[in-house]
Amino acid sequence: IFLRSLWMACMTTVCCLSLAYPFSYFMVKSKHPSFLMLLIIIPFWTSSLVRTYALVAILKFNGVVNAILLKLHLIETPMILLYSNFAVFSGLVYTLFPFMVLPLFTNMERFDFRLIEAAKDLGAGTLTIFFKVFLPNTKPGILSGVLLVFLPAMTLFYIPNVLGGARSILMGNLIQNQFLVAENWPEGAATSILLTLVLLVFFVIFKTPKEGLKA
Repeated sequence: IFLRSLWMACMTTVCCLSLAYPFSYFMVKSKHPSFLMLLIIIPFWTSSLVRTYALVAILKFNGVVNAILLKLHLIETPMILLYSNFAVFSGLVYTLFPFMVLPLFTNMERFDFRLIEAAKDLGAGTLTIFFKVFLPNTKPGILSGVLLVFLPAMTLFYIPNVLGGARSILMGNLIQNQFLVAENWPEGAATSILLTLVLLVFFVIFKTPKEGLKA
């Protein structure tokens, strides 16, 4: 269960970063960044549990996704999307995506884009500019976003409960079941402490600069 939770958290973080990085750049370069930011913040006005139940209506056997795919003749019979690791993964990405966008946007907004023009004048190519100029300057935003996504992805329990059911047990709902269902408080407490220590280790690894690691 721990390895599955770790794998799910890593995949969620990678997916959120892959989507949020270009989206944040588009927001910074857009003429209406406030409107795009509003679209990101609007989901916070509704309970995350309510939004998770809305995903049930989208992913269920006769839900929106299957209806669209059937209408487009991409599938012949509805797919089983709900109560699977895919449903849990979708729920985690949807819920935690704003937590990746906000620090990236804040960091990119402070970036001096004249550095890119200077690099072009010096003959640097697109990939060189990205990896040597833009990416290093946005690294603090990336690390902050990774922390804000990875740590909750390891501990959220209501998303696996609602979207995964008994087929997708992660660390969060394992601890919940130990306390509320099995009433095994010692094991639930021990698992909680172990998970907290693991998350602290990851936090230290993410926040320690490379110079400190080399030293």
